[in-house]
Amino acid sequence: MRNTRPRLSRRIYAIAVSTAMYLSTALTVTLAISLMIYVLAQGIPHITWEMLSTAPSYIGKRVGILPDILNTLYIVLATLAFVIPLGVGAAIYLNEYATNKRIVQTIEYATETLAGIPSIIFGLVGMLLFSNTIGTSLLAGALTLVIMNLPTVIRSTQESLKSVPQSYREGAFGLGAGKWRTIRTVVLPQAIDGVITGCILSVGRILGESAALLFTAGFAHTVHGFFDSLHSPGATLSVSLYVYAKENGDFTVAFALGALLLILPLIINGIATQTGRYFERKRAV
Repeated sequence: MRNTRPRLSRRIYAIAVSTAMYLSTALTVTLAISLMIYVLAQGIPHITWEMLSTAPSYIGKRVGILPDILNTLYIVLATLAFVIPLGVGAAIYLNEYATNKRIVQTIEYATETLAGIPSIIFGLVGMLLFSNTIGTSLLAGALTLVIMNLPTVIRSTQESLKSVPQSYREGAFGLGAGKWRTIRTVVLPQAIDGVITGCILSVGRILGESAALLFTAGFAHTVHGFFDSLHSPGATLSVSLYVYAKENGDFTVAFALGALLLILPLIINGIATQTGRYFERKRAV
């Protein structure tokens, strides 16, 4: 009897914990799927080709979101063009070159603190630093988003670099490869998953950001080319969603924009996943 009671209590405890875990997982998945289904069901019926392919016309009260789609793609590309080299380079320095632990700990603490700052603060700082110098434009919004997403890229790349076995580096050094050649040809190809993960997380945050862009990028609905748009104000899909829902009270267009904001990350994540698989196959060969 003395031996069976502790075993029975441990078994009951294990069953209770596993049940709570399954219930929490089921609740989380149900909430996420229900939200996606609700937004897609409300938004997809209102998405038309005319809406996707035209600019808004306030005279004829035509709703067009082509400028918003283009501005979103432009700001994603511009942000990634800055944040990937900076974030990956900082992660390489912290993991491969830095020898002073205090400096590494200070930088890591700074990046973790930066990741917890509300986006509205980034918008205020971006307005003071970038909008007042280069004007309210997509470039100012992209530079603000670079600061916001640097911690994500740095931490994900750094953790991926730490997972590369030290024996890989020692083997490359034994064959006569230098430090940078070892990082470029051995370490980085093994850590490409972390870089792609950081890019996916960054794209998701860029697509969903509105507060910081309201201060820095503006909310103009004009079609421009890529380079012209960087020096012009423009609204992204998330900013337009806010304008249509809060300012205009047009929730049909707002739900359509919400559906697009759900579909776009799925497409981008699929492209990133295929890219990761391509590098894995290339690495295996």
